[in-house]
Amino acid sequence: MGEKNKYGYKHNDGHYSKMTGNGKNSSYSIYDKNPSQKGHSATHININTTTGKGSIVEHGSDGKTTKTDTSCYLTSACMRYFQEQFDDNCYELKVLRWFRDNFVSKEDIEHYYQVAPIIVKTIDKVEKSDIIYDYIYDNIVDYCVEQIEQGNYDKAYSRYKNSVITLEEQFAKPFLQQQFIKILKKIEFKDC
Repeated sequence: MGEKNKYGYKHNDGHYSKMTGNGKNSSYSIYDKNPSQKGHSATHININTTTGKGSIVEHGSDGKTTKTDTSCYLTSACMRYFQEQFDDNCYELKVLRWFRDNFVSKEDIEHYYQVAPIIVKTIDKVEKSDIIYDYIYDNIVDYCVEQIEQGNYDKAYSRYKNSVITLEEQFAKPFLQQQFIKILKKIEFKDC
């Protein structure tokens, strides 16, 4: 990484990255060049660390913007499981939020809310995403709630943390690599 200025970190290849937040809302931005320059493109990942809801906003150098609303994959799994009866304050999510607020480290929470929207966006593009969300509900949500109810907080924490790592490897990293390649290709063509 190169120097830091008011626009973020300037990387050796000329792109910029910047992380901002206030404890409740966080944003990670990647720019293909200095954001003060006209014709720059950017990707912003915005997340509310309390609710897990957020968006991925992509600005093209042509001025076009696309926005994808996101949420955490645990909420998405519950939405798919309960379908029409889904309530954002369902028992499972209340238990998981209580557990998060009382037992999960701040670092793990921040990490989850950074990668969860990317995981959701990637899973949603998979043809049979319902099968993945069913798996997440059965093997993460339901399992963790059961362990929390029984007072097995270490088992719940272990499953939660391992699921974040596994889903990040499977879904978030390939997506981020693709985004990074797109940014590099834009930069390469501009340098030619």
